[in-house]
Amino acid sequence: MPTDRPSDRPRTLGELRASGHELRGVKDEIRDNLLAALREGRDPWPGIVGFDTTVLPQLERALLAGHDVVLLGERGQGKTRLLRSLVNLLDEWTPVIEGSELGEHPYAPITPQSRRRAAELGDDLPVAWRHRDERYTEKLATPDTAVADLIGDVDPVKVAEGRSLGDPETIHYGLVPRAHRGIVAINELPDLAERIQVALLNVMEERDIQVRGYTLRLPLDVLLVASANPEDYTNRGRIITPLKDRFGAEVRTHYPLALDDEIALIEQEAELVAEVPRHLLEVVARFTRSLRESSAIDQGSGVSARFAVAGAETVAAAALRRAALTGEERAYARPVDLEAVPGVLRGKLEFTAGEEGREDEHLTHLLRTSIAATARRHLRGIELTPLAEAVAESPVRTGERVPAIEVVAALPPIDVLTEVGRRLGAEGTEDPGPMASAAELALELLYLTRRLAKDASDDGETVSYG
Repeated sequence: MPTDRPSDRPRTLGELRASGHELRGVKDEIRDNLLAALREGRDPWPGIVGFDTTVLPQLERALLAGHDVVLLGERGQGKTRLLRSLVNLLDEWTPVIEGSELGEHPYAPITPQSRRRAAELGDDLPVAWRHRDERYTEKLATPDTAVADLIGDVDPVKVAEGRSLGDPETIHYGLVPRAHRGIVAINELPDLAERIQVALLNVMEERDIQVRGYTLRLPLDVLLVASANPEDYTNRGRIITPLKDRFGAEVRTHYPLALDDEIALIEQEAELVAEVPRHLLEVVARFTRSLRESSAIDQGSGVSARFAVAGAETVAAAALRRAALTGEERAYARPVDLEAVPGVLRGKLEFTAGEEGREDEHLTHLLRTSIAATARRHLRGIELTPLAEAVAESPVRTGERVPAIEVVAALPPIDVLTEVGRRLGAEGTEDPGPMASAAELALELLYLTRRLAKDASDDGETVSYG
């Protein structure tokens, strides 16, 4: 969030009027800025991957219509990230009454305090400028969320000062009123208790708030957006029908539909402590997608995109650990590092009933099929028989305890490995890491297609032989 407030902008109500500034509602503001981005060919959704032709067009139509929106999808589908990106559609700076509790526009004060100040000061009403990042409010719905958190409550300190209980100025405003002229995002909306959901009804439709038995009419200007799991967001779930009816648009999200989108998401989100070649990221992406299609995994809970990100980070960590153990200067991931993924991330998955005791077997099988599919894609058309024959005569030792330079030194000097290295990005470098990684993938393909055998020892070494 920028810390430098603009110094060349109007500082009083009179100066603001003289500048020609016009008041727009937050939904009009978002509509205008979205249309400007679309007309100019700018991407209104930086960092959002895989929704270009599905989710984003629906969301854009909802925003242009001025609707409050709920995003429906399983965990890890990018709902929160998408909600947070809405802030980019607000004006970078907007004027507010300086010192106002709700960030009211100087042209339209809504609280008794601000109206009184505006009447007393006139054109001398002081104006401050608020950045768009300050106009986004997010709340994770939890069962213990209270009406006071979202709407407000009587402030006992103000009552103790001598004000009457019915005085509107005794109210301490909650998150929704404080988001006036901004965006309110509620994650996991159905997790709110029913009485809290009821409290939101007037805010969404009549734009007033009710606290402790009396109603304070506040023409709140907010865009209310929310996220929910589809199973909960039904009449039979945990959402009350009147609140469901208040949202103008329900947009379904999804996991990345294309493999390349899944890989792009990993590349964008993962914080890798070692270099991981793209073909290994592809293995992680395929593994994640296989889990989403597996009958052994509870698909109701989903397989989050965070699983794929964490998987890539685990591969990088395994490479870094191996480099430390073997004394390699550069940590470069190899297929052997993929073996760490199932054990580390198993707890992020929920298996269906009847799979007890078979979890590791199932994960290992899906990982191997993902490795084989990736290897076939990148090495298609290369005849690997000469490599299989050469390794049958002179076994190759690999594994997490074997440095890349020893793997490369043990490889037979045959042309097919040159082509394998070229396909997998190991050309033009003196570092043995890329070539060792490429060769290991080819050897793993030969093993998975039963053209080579291999033995694994307890000390982390694997010997491939014919």
